[in-house]
Amino acid sequence: MQDPLFILAVGILFVVGGIIGLRLHAFLALLLGAFVVAFLTPHGSILLYAAERGMDPNAAEALANTKIGLRIANEFGKTCGKIGILIAMASIIGKCMLESGAAERIVRSMLKISGVKRAPITFLGSSFFIGIPVFFDTVFYLMVPLAKAMAMKIGKNYLLLILAITAGAAMANSLVPPTPGPLFLVSEMNIPIGLMMVGGILVGLVTLVAGYTYAAWANKKWPIPLRDSLDAPLKDIKSLSSQEGAKLPSLGFALMPILLPIVFISTKAGLDTFLDFGQSTSQSNMTNAFFAFINFFGEKNMALVCGAMAALIMLAIHKMGNRQALLNSVQAALMSAGVIILITSAGGAFGGMLQQTGISFRIGELTQGYQMALIPLAFLITAIVRTAQGSATVAMITASGILSGMASSVHLEYHMLYIGLAVACGSKLIPWMNDSGFWIICKMSNLTEKEALKTFSPMLTIMGISGLIVIMIAAKIWPLL
Repeated sequence: MQDPLFILAVGILFVVGGIIGLRLHAFLALLLGAFVVAFLTPHGSILLYAAERGMDPNAAEALANTKIGLRIANEFGKTCGKIGILIAMASIIGKCMLESGAAERIVRSMLKISGVKRAPITFLGSSFFIGIPVFFDTVFYLMVPLAKAMAMKIGKNYLLLILAITAGAAMANSLVPPTPGPLFLVSEMNIPIGLMMVGGILVGLVTLVAGYTYAAWANKKWPIPLRDSLDAPLKDIKSLSSQEGAKLPSLGFALMPILLPIVFISTKAGLDTFLDFGQSTSQSNMTNAFFAFINFFGEKNMALVCGAMAALIMLAIHKMGNRQALLNSVQAALMSAGVIILITSAGGAFGGMLQQTGISFRIGELTQGYQMALIPLAFLITAIVRTAQGSATVAMITASGILSGMASSVHLEYHMLYIGLAVACGSKLIPWMNDSGFWIICKMSNLTEKEALKTFSPMLTIMGISGLIVIMIAAKIWPLL
């Protein structure tokens, strides 16, 4: 049987070599990598993967006997189903906010409060706290148009603004419930959710300092300009940046495409986490109606659709009945979104094929006999799984499954919270081309793959390691027992 680690190495070689060496389009290189990994994966590894996922023997055998092309297409479709509508709606929101002047209005208001020098720090803090209830990719979609407008306004620091957004949203996504990774982790490891929220925020704030320090250094060393793109032409952004304030939307109206999704998603997340969502029959009709309303509009796809509708209304008012201009804007946004969806879904297919090699089980075997402290072990296991298969959430779920049994059989001198936080920080290492988030950042911010690999990937790695250091110090000083 082929070792999953060997298959992983071959897959990496084909993807990285195809993109950087052969100059293949990312979509083609990722699909090629997925086919190579799937071809090398033996029948027994797929059965093992299926058993880990809780499939019955018949379903496992059916998956193992499924043709390679269909397995890849299924994983491609799963990823597209998760992010397709989100990316399309986010592209419409970004395009409409830029063309209507909404992004310009928000940027001018932020500059009045923070000033030019503190603008990146404002982006960093905003993305972290928005990222607590809202998925990383959603936060990034919503804030990218603001970063583009801000970079045009101040004439520099575009890379710093992009990295500030990714740093804040990425750490919140792994450290603070109610996002899926931390939620699974607290249930698997029996960590009180409130304690995880407080601990995650405190550790997150420390990692933000480390991440921002690196981002500022990278911005000086490799300054990246705001580039022309189909969905956000520089001439349009420049034209809006010089408009009179009276011609721009009001601040409240300009914030609607961003606030609507955030409010809906955050409210639903809060109700799902802290209340028995609509299960009690003793609730009033008005309360039940409110729950039903939030349950419908708080679903992330529906919430982004609402944001896109608000953005389209704002652009229609700005265009003053010019229907063709409105159609052109939407068409440009959707064309740009289509390429992003294809690349991101191909990344999901590649990651899915890697998971079917049994890489998680193999990593579990390698780490069982380690005689080391559980905190760095938890970090290491999660980091290896994340690097191998791409998804931070999957890495957290895999690692918590491996570690929950180990931790319960060992006498801990500190609270289980610290193991959970180490898993969360380990899930930040090392984002590369098998991660759908990597492609979302590249394509929506117009960074090249090489630029992302030397800026975004090291930044998250540094943040994860700094988090581990803080966790180990805190576990020693404040064991919480």
